[in-house]
Amino acid sequence: MTEFNDSKLLELPTLTVLPEWIDYNGHMNVSYYVLAFDRGVDAFMELIGISPAYIEQRRTSTFTLEMHVSYIRELHLGDPLRLNCQLLDFDTKRVHYFLHMHHAEDDYLAAVSEQIMVHVDLETRRSSEFPDDVRLTLTSLMNAHRHLPRPEQSGSVIGIRRK
Repeated sequence: MTEFNDSKLLELPTLTVLPEWIDYNGHMNVSYYVLAFDRGVDAFMELIGISPAYIEQRRTSTFTLEMHVSYIRELHLGDPLRLNCQLLDFDTKRVHYFLHMHHAEDDYLAAVSEQIMVHVDLETRRSSEFPDDVRLTLTSLMNAHRHLPRPEQSGSVIGIRRK
């Protein structure tokens, strides 16, 4: 079972803004923020034991149920991205987590994404419980992250704020 440091978020692989990610406004297109977050989720899944080999052998995987993305600051061609992840909650079938995307050199927060995923049996296409090894890893990570402050953007509701 993986041991986690209780004083920090999970560090995920660094990415770089590619030319095809740039839109007609000269900055990173919204769809590529989602792609970058998705690559971070892939790394997060590997850290908790859900790798391509796991999916192939056990015929189970994870599907995203809900995703909220907040775009905070622009990113441009060639910008390095640093992603990290905080586990907010989990149960027998679902995981609720929060991702931060920072400019890796200038260290500003560019975007955040809050997501819930579900464990799925690929044969039946129905939700299924996590196996014991993944559940134990999630428990270890939850114990490490339960003392971290909850991200201020988590649980946000979309709408036009009126005064």
